[in-house]
Amino acid sequence: GYRVSLQGNFFGHNHTYMTFPEYNPRKHIKLDPPLNIQSNATASMCQIWWSVWNVPWYLAEILQYELQYKEYSMSWEVALNKTLPSSLPQVEIEATELRSGIAYAARVRCKVSENENSYHSQWSEWSQTTVFQRADVPKVSESILNMKTMQYLFIPLSFGTLFYLFWNCKLSSRKTVHFFKCCFLTLGQKAPPALTFPRQLLSFSHSILCTMGILR
Repeated sequence: GYRVSLQGNFFGHNHTYMTFPEYNPRKHIKLDPPLNIQSNATASMCQIWWSVWNVPWYLAEILQYELQYKEYSMSWEVALNKTLPSSLPQVEIEATELRSGIAYAARVRCKVSENENSYHSQWSEWSQTTVFQRADVPKVSESILNMKTMQYLFIPLSFGTLFYLFWNCKLSSRKTVHFFKCCFLTLGQKAPPALTFPRQLLSFSHSILCTMGILR
């Protein structure tokens, strides 16, 4: 250890004001604040990272960080604090902790981990701030939503139409062949009046299925 004293000379006399008979420098450490704090926000999370300066390697491995962040327009007195479990100079904030469309400011400080017995330090000063804003979740366009809605409506309608045709066309084996011939009549041909309505329904259902294929 070291012996540290504070002395002053007043009116030609030396006075000792404070003495530390057993001063151990490793028990009284205050580091410089982290530098170069940066951030990158996406729709799912915000990543924040920084660097430390003038810190020996044997201390860099046992550092403890505290993150503080808030809405940009708010005071630091209402900021949220997070003590990070890792000595890595980075942290991730989940998007669920951030409000969409709101700008945030964050800063960080460091000290030697409290779990370390060989060294002891107090918190450094706060770093400079970084400003970030959560990215909005991409919205599905209205046209895509309308397309999906049309598909869901056409599916039961097409099956209902086909079911109606087969239910109302209970024909004999000879008439069944005639039924399929009627189904594939061209638009220029004329169908018997009795089959006009089923043919229109089948044509309509065929148009529906073709439309569904285009939409996909």
